[in-house]
Amino acid sequence: MVGWKWPVRREGIGCLMAQGIASIRRSSLRCALAMLLLINSANCQVAGFAMATVGWILTTTSMGLVEWRVWYIENNALMSPGLVCVGMWKVCVYHHVSNHNKVTLCQRYSYRDPYLPLDIRVSQNLLLIASILGLLGRASIIFALRNAYLGILRENATFNPFVASGILNLASGVCIAVTVVWNYHSVMSEQGISFPPSLSIPFKPNTQEIGSAFLVACLAAFMMLLSGVIFLSHKFSTATQVHPQTSDM
Repeated sequence: MVGWKWPVRREGIGCLMAQGIASIRRSSLRCALAMLLLINSANCQVAGFAMATVGWILTTTSMGLVEWRVWYIENNALMSPGLVCVGMWKVCVYHHVSNHNKVTLCQRYSYRDPYLPLDIRVSQNLLLIASILGLLGRASIIFALRNAYLGILRENATFNPFVASGILNLASGVCIAVTVVWNYHSVMSEQGISFPPSLSIPFKPNTQEIGSAFLVACLAAFMMLLSGVIFLSHKFSTATQVHPQTSDM
């Protein structure tokens, strides 16, 4: 009878070992998948942070550019033929001198100036708001990345800085997009501006077109909106909380 027990014991031990090896393989596969998800999540986070940073830099750059509207003045009683660049905070007049366009006058203005049209006044405020929201969004992203890499942030947390930064970046992108669309409409409809007589700028140019600042703002809006979508869609994977299961031997 004793001789017959050995095969049974060996068979039972073999089954337990096979189950243990299978459990270890499943746990290893789960850990590998968790690592891949972590790598992909980290890449998305870094990409979103880079886009938000570039978008914020472009936003602040577009605020200082004067080439939002480019006016071409030909024969006019108020001024000689030249080029007028209308920005959000200043206007510059260029005259053709020695085969080059030379700046002869630059005048700064604010939203309090009565001669400014409504679209420029609103756009000034929208760009300021977009810049502030973008800065707050970047601060929230830095805080979120710090917590994520230190393992502090949790999916069930009351305050998720990734979501907060996504909302801030989206709001910033919307403000820039509204400014871009409104400026494009003003140029395409050939709207004029009643500048003060001291500037000697006509109400309307012969022709006008959008300038380089418009393109910079378009790219800034795209970057901010895309970064906002990335961070709003970010979710911590539950695979990172999976632990290897061991079988009772």
